[in-house]
Amino acid sequence: MRKPGRRAFVLAGLAAGGALLVGWGVQPPRQRLRSAQALPLPEGEVALNGWVALAPDGTVSVVVPRSEMGQGVHTALPMLVAEELDVGLDAVRVIAPPIDRIYANLTLLRESLPFHPDDAGRTARSAQWLMAKVGRELGIMFTGGSSSVRDAWLPMREAGAVARAMLVKAAAHTWLAREEDCRTEDGFVIHRDGRRAGYGALAPLAARLGAGIDDGDVRLKEPQAFRLIGKSLPRLDSRAKSDGSARFGIDARPPGMVYAALAMAPTVGATVAAFDADAVRRMPGVLAVVHVSAAPAGRSGAGAAVAVVASTWWQARQAAQALPVRWQPGEHAGLSSAAILAGLARALDEEDGYVYHETGTREVEGAARTVRAEYRAPFLAHAALEPVNCTAQVAGGKVKLWASTQVPSIAVDCAARVAGVAREDVAIDVMLLGGGFGRRLEVDMVAQAVAVAKALDGQPVQLIWTREQDTMHDVYRPAALARFTAQLGADGELLAWDSKSASGAIGHQYYPRSLGLPGVGPDKTTAEGAYDHQYAIPNQRVAHVDVDSLLPIGYWRSVGHSHNAFFKESFLDEVAHAAGQDTVALRRKLLARQPRALAVLDAAVAAAGQAPEGRAHGVALHRSFGSTVAQVAEVSVQDGEIRVHRVVCAIDCGLAVNPDIVAQQVESSVIFGLSAALAGEITVEGGRVVQSNFGDYPLLRFGQAPQVETMVMPSSAHPEGVGEPAVPPVAPAVAAAVFRLTGQRLRSLPLKLG
Repeated sequence: MRKPGRRAFVLAGLAAGGALLVGWGVQPPRQRLRSAQALPLPEGEVALNGWVALAPDGTVSVVVPRSEMGQGVHTALPMLVAEELDVGLDAVRVIAPPIDRIYANLTLLRESLPFHPDDAGRTARSAQWLMAKVGRELGIMFTGGSSSVRDAWLPMREAGAVARAMLVKAAAHTWLAREEDCRTEDGFVIHRDGRRAGYGALAPLAARLGAGIDDGDVRLKEPQAFRLIGKSLPRLDSRAKSDGSARFGIDARPPGMVYAALAMAPTVGATVAAFDADAVRRMPGVLAVVHVSAAPAGRSGAGAAVAVVASTWWQARQAAQALPVRWQPGEHAGLSSAAILAGLARALDEEDGYVYHETGTREVEGAARTVRAEYRAPFLAHAALEPVNCTAQVAGGKVKLWASTQVPSIAVDCAARVAGVAREDVAIDVMLLGGGFGRRLEVDMVAQAVAVAKALDGQPVQLIWTREQDTMHDVYRPAALARFTAQLGADGELLAWDSKSASGAIGHQYYPRSLGLPGVGPDKTTAEGAYDHQYAIPNQRVAHVDVDSLLPIGYWRSVGHSHNAFFKESFLDEVAHAAGQDTVALRRKLLARQPRALAVLDAAVAAAGQAPEGRAHGVALHRSFGSTVAQVAEVSVQDGEIRVHRVVCAIDCGLAVNPDIVAQQVESSVIFGLSAALAGEITVEGGRVVQSNFGDYPLLRFGQAPQVETMVMPSSAHPEGVGEPAVPPVAPAVAAAVFRLTGQRLRSLPLKLG
């Protein structure tokens, strides 16, 4: 029987929402300029639209609807508004948004569809358009997928330009002058005769006169006119993070707050059979013991748990450790890493999988040699330095949240469900995130905190997981297995490329548990980076087999690219060696029709130069989240240990809004990627995660960190992703260097010499 094609799967997936999609296709797009909810402004400030407000002294308040977790969005996004508004960044302050549809992340949903980059047909365009419409209706405020600047590039610039036009209109009205005779500069409207008025003074009149101005009535600046965008301006959050005044989720301190610690299920799927609350009630500070199995629907990291509430967190933690709990093992209590890996291998043996991309033929005439290899990648934890936490208060039919979250709108929906109140009765303060990496796309901690707060008498409670609980109850990067076959001609030419991988599909777990939507159809993240690479190979076939993951899985920094880049780039290195070709030369040949990618590769290789004696260079190139990154890793092997001394990285991310922030994110990505490449591994035995803390799930230490050199390629193209694209090439670049030093192919992560 003929299997349905990609288009049928995509359209079936879109239709899974049923009546939700009816009529959306004929409705006009929702505007993204004016919010339905009032902005949280102090007295005297005037909102000009849903993104911009002005104080009498000219201070500009800019709404930033994306969470700041170190990636610099609280600087880069205000720069977009400040550029079009003609104010300096020093005149800007960041304010949090209300929960509103205009702040939805449309780019993320639009790019979740599994189309090949070369597919510009009507089906792809229609599906992407429809997904943007879905995003507008759902109104999901989502920080992830390296999409913050990409999504905000137009709406935030338009908001600044509209506000500027409103101020010019107000000044012209005041002076009885023509708007064409007015210009703006550094927070002032200036008439050609020299008269000038500050934005703060004009704001009230601008708000009254400019109601009819929208983004269709203004013209955005051309790149050559930018005065801020493209400059390495100081970050707006640097001072607060340096002097300790910055407030993260774990720093929330509402009056009367108490603390909650947890006793959590020891094995996958275990439930609470019974617990003896009386055994700990008389311990110091203990206030309550609450059963909190209120995790979101579906497979989540939290699982079953019992919370102990006390006056201090240490008191709560001591009592939680002493609490007698009898656990009922789940059906997967015997789960093991060996069984999971065997299941992936069996799936590759027995199933064809879903074909994400296919060109040419699988049977190539004239092939002189065939190369085969198998690669493995383990489960990975997020290991953000700020432990999982959430503070909640339930009182008088209202809920208040203080949370480090990447998904405030989903957190609000979750809190409303658990507390049994309307969405409008939930308020949230989105705090700074001490690392996210995808872990704070989840709301299991929100569900738990609200469940505990609901059991108290209006008292706010801060729930904190231990580091061990964070590591052992994560939603992990999926384990994956991939098999490759390449066919070479007599002259070493790469004629055919066939790959098939197996792993769990994150979307099939995340969508039901976090969005209440079905997880159906092909999940792009399983094969991203494998089917949409830039190399021109005449005959290709890329397939993936979805294998239900019994261990909870979630989005991890760079998601499927994180392991698919290792598989793809490592195998290409093997192919080059088998063909007797230089690996860089082969890549150049395959990128002949990709000039931007070729320029990135050449820039990194030229900057790296020659490896010093006793060291070797490994090269990798990968495109993800719209950006292309090439890396050269300088590696040595000392006493059987892999040591990375230097990583040279070139990135084409389109127009770099703030090049310093781009370089910071590249450095962060290299360190993050190296931690996983050299030591990251989550294993399961007897249904229990083996690793528990940084002792057995280590992060890269200062003494192990390489020198990272970053080159940001000049460009005036639309900005692309930055927070994740430098993670995927790290592991294959290091593995390639190790092969040059030792002759040993490392096909499994983490990289370990035998």
